[in-house]
Amino acid sequence: MSQGQSSGWTPPQGGRTQKLVLFTGFSCNSHCHFCIDLNKRDLPDKSTRTIVEEMVAAKKAGVEYLEMIGGETTIRRDFIPLVRTAKRLGFKDIVVVTNGRMLAYPEFAKETVAAGVTDLVFSIHGHDAKLHDELTYAEGSFVDLLKGIENVRKEGLERIFGNCTVIKQNMKHLPDIARLFLQQKIHHVEFIFVDPTYGGAYTNFNGLVPRISEAAPYMREALDIGRAGGTTDFVARYVPLCHFPDHLDQISEIREVATFRTRHWAPDFKNDDVGAGRVIAGRSKPAKCAGCSLFDRCEGVWNEYLKRVGDDELTPLREATKAVR
Repeated sequence: MSQGQSSGWTPPQGGRTQKLVLFTGFSCNSHCHFCIDLNKRDLPDKSTRTIVEEMVAAKKAGVEYLEMIGGETTIRRDFIPLVRTAKRLGFKDIVVVTNGRMLAYPEFAKETVAAGVTDLVFSIHGHDAKLHDELTYAEGSFVDLLKGIENVRKEGLERIFGNCTVIKQNMKHLPDIARLFLQQKIHHVEFIFVDPTYGGAYTNFNGLVPRISEAAPYMREALDIGRAGGTTDFVARYVPLCHFPDHLDQISEIREVATFRTRHWAPDFKNDDVGAGRVIAGRSKPAKCAGCSLFDRCEGVWNEYLKRVGDDELTPLREATKAVR
């Protein structure tokens, strides 16, 4: 992830950075309808010992970039000691994805930054308290996360980023959410088309998952608002490229596979090559995509989406397409 505003993105020089997304457990103090782990809340969280052992193993394997995620990692009693451990082990990047609610407590925010977190990624799913709180099923969560952003900034943390899951309920407000991120001086944001493979979006597909063709214009507008605000680090994730031919430099997976070799270690699974795993098991390109000029760069569509909706929204592109406008 880049720091601050950016006029553009270029692939890193040399080899890819080794990255571990370390799921500490699925417990959470919010209850987002669409969470991919919504049906895993009863699984036991990892013990402190297990997490430390995995950190050590990852460091020995050459991992430089450690991302801690849940559930909600910050609600663990051992959260601050785990961050300190990661710092002692020498990870270059110590990243935490969070709903921000615990960071609304000034002392906790202070301890988090002091412990060694290098990056915080705040999940914001609505442009105001009404929408965000409805989607998180947690009254006051919007106010909490804004306070959390304010608190860690006061403690000197500069690398503050964001994400937003795109569902039916918020897709029309993506431009407003993009403006909110800019107002909060957050210039690196992923707009993530909801994954219906598991969890809430699988169980309530019709209620939560928008048609790609309906969500894409709002996603593109959000990316353009980022551009107008001085950053090309507003990016889209989990979308077919035929709906984003003029935004190829703002596609998260294209950046990711060029930048990272990513592992996911969760309580219930391990995946040591996430990029390949999506292509093999999670997403695919139907036969009609053959011959598209973006075929080799596109990861296609979630299989569950194709199963339930079909491929009528996909339009193969037959001409060469520029990567940057």
